[in-house]
Amino acid sequence: MITNLEQFYFDQVNDLYSAETQLLGILPEMAENATCPELREAFKNHLQETRTHCERLNIIRDRQGISNQTEDCEAMRGLIAEARKYLTQTIPGGLRDAVLIAAGNRIEHYEIAGYGATKAFANCLGYGEDANLLGETLKEEGAADAAITKIATGGIFHSGVNEAASHTTEPVLV
Repeated sequence: MITNLEQFYFDQVNDLYSAETQLLGILPEMAENATCPELREAFKNHLQETRTHCERLNIIRDRQGISNQTEDCEAMRGLIAEARKYLTQTIPGGLRDAVLIAAGNRIEHYEIAGYGATKAFANCLGYGEDANLLGETLKEEGAADAAITKIATGGIFHSGVNEAASHTTEPVLV
């Protein structure tokens, strides 16, 4: 049972660590499935950043004496499962890239929310060094989200994917 903010903070650090380690497993798959070179590169770059995020979280865990035993982050597990589902339901090309962008944005938004709240908890608890590390990661997560959004709005969604995806030969059932 969690009875105070410090315990919840420790839980959140472990949850973020679990989310990041799960992400390490899907980012190479997302990069491999991207046909847009900029999108592929964005996923590869974020893979390197994700390794750094894990290192920062381990620094926090070591500093605070947080147990390395962690449960899987259920939210990230669900986001990854959804991404994989759509990867198997689309053919390579612009539509699959759009699917990857949507999945990437959802993942980044989840991470941004997690890091933002956990940084606020660190500040409340007086863990300034932790807050600084979490803040660095928060900035990188925001930049990763902005990068894939820019790819979507500045290129891929203007290259015919919307037209191709919106024209179907079979009726859409809702």
